[in-house]
Amino acid sequence: MTMPDPQQQPSPARVRPAIPTTVWALGFVSLLMDVSSEMIQTLLPLYLSAGLGVSVLAIGFIEGLSVAIATATKFFSGVLADISQRNKPLAVLGYGLGALSRLIFPIAGTVDLVVMAKAMDRVGKGIRGTPRDALIAAVSPPDIRGASFGLRKSLDTVGGFLGPLVAIAVMMLMAGDIVAVFWIAAIPAALAIVVLLVFVHEPKTAQPANRPRFHLSQSLKLNRAVWAVIGIAALIMLARFSEAFVLLKSLDAGFTPTWVPLSMVIMHVAYGLTAYPVGRLSDRVGRDGLLICSLVFLIVAHLTLAFADNVALYIAGTVLWGLHMGFSQGLLGAMIADTTPNALKGSAFGTFNLVTGVVVLAGNTAAGWFWESYGSAMPFLIGATISAVAIVLLCIKMLRAARSV
Repeated sequence: MTMPDPQQQPSPARVRPAIPTTVWALGFVSLLMDVSSEMIQTLLPLYLSAGLGVSVLAIGFIEGLSVAIATATKFFSGVLADISQRNKPLAVLGYGLGALSRLIFPIAGTVDLVVMAKAMDRVGKGIRGTPRDALIAAVSPPDIRGASFGLRKSLDTVGGFLGPLVAIAVMMLMAGDIVAVFWIAAIPAALAIVVLLVFVHEPKTAQPANRPRFHLSQSLKLNRAVWAVIGIAALIMLARFSEAFVLLKSLDAGFTPTWVPLSMVIMHVAYGLTAYPVGRLSDRVGRDGLLICSLVFLIVAHLTLAFADNVALYIAGTVLWGLHMGFSQGLLGAMIADTTPNALKGSAFGTFNLVTGVVVLAGNTAAGWFWESYGSAMPFLIGATISAVAIVLLCIKMLRAARSV
């Protein structure tokens, strides 16, 4: 009788680690805060244009400025996270500012107060975004990193789905009272703070005694791979301007103000159903090809929305836009985490958000100008063209990577 050769025995199947509790908790924090945010954001463009008489160009600038403020704050938040090696306190501060801003929107009877409330909200978003992503990267093993970022995005989009539904319900119950929606939006924001304080835990990492002190110049020493991801992301953000323009386009398609938030419900359903599965898939097959798929969805969404003069065509465009979001948002965060050393993850996410925020400010302002100068179709047609350029650059990146193997 011969003994089996141990070297010929099949190796046990490798068990994929479970997604950490902290990731789930951060996902539910995002869900609750997004319910609050979407209750306001889905009606704010109408409130500005119909209630306060603000032009589309000004709305585009306000939206872009809000994103720019958030992303500039994200850069410094990331640097602070790398200096302190603590992420949760910054996340609490950021979410807390966002929750406090909810109390300003209902009393904002002028454009100045609306801008102040949005600025406060966006500063909070800027402070919390980078440490939140750094927390996810820190607690997630590399082989489930895409799934972790995708799960957080999916739960976030559940909030994006529920928020507009709540807004529609309140609008129907309160006879179209937008201010009442703004007041109720403060409740889920407060609940988000409770979940963050109780269930999110900073990972305990042993720091060597001779660990070198952090210097600001380190945040500028990101490698070429990180900058390549940031460059592609900036181009995508230039092509995909604010959803405020998608909301305004719904009026061309025949929506009444009460039902405008429904477009965000549809978009977030498509977004939420795809973000987590796509994140898991990217851990196995790579991220570049899936990002190209997201841009194909964006091109078709732009072309559909450009000519959407009825409800059916508009809904198709919002579904495609949501699919683009689901195929791209979690991937970009995972790609930054993949290419960045652990000591600089906060700075990398901060730089990523700073660059894309500046691009969004320019892109949103330009979209508003093109809308007013050449009609509502023009921003979408330009967005489709820029998306096609991004696809070409991603294909070149993939070819270079294949040749270097």
